[in-house]
Amino acid sequence: MKTKLLGAAGVLGIVVAVWWFSPNVSETQVLPIPGENHDAVVEVFNATDVDGLARTVTRNLRAKGVDVVFYGSARDSTLDSTQIIIRRGDSTAAVAVQEALGTGRIIFQPDIDRLVDVTILLHLDAAALFGLHP
Repeated sequence: MKTKLLGAAGVLGIVVAVWWFSPNVSETQVLPIPGENHDAVVEVFNATDVDGLARTVTRNLRAKGVDVVFYGSARDSTLDSTQIIIRRGDSTAAVAVQEALGTGRIIFQPDIDRLVDVTILLHLDAAALFGLHP
């Protein structure tokens, strides 16, 4: 009986110590939820033969606060420059992405099946901005 009582007292002591020494919620920094407070949800596709271009651009855009949710390859030999395609919403998000990227022609091509606001198809002009070459 004494052992159970001492064990219960020990557990209670640990709970009180954790509660006492844990920081107050108002004193801690609240981390943002990914995707919150972003103007656009973006996907990035490399339409060139330059390895790593989509990954490099994605890292750069994320560092500038753009919510890139996917990146990959999309071979498209018909492009003449980087395209920023509006999938849903107005041009506000596309303009912000264009400014963050530093290049790209904005095109309106809605697609309700995509769960993004903007699709970026990268061309060699974007590769040159980041010093990448085929």
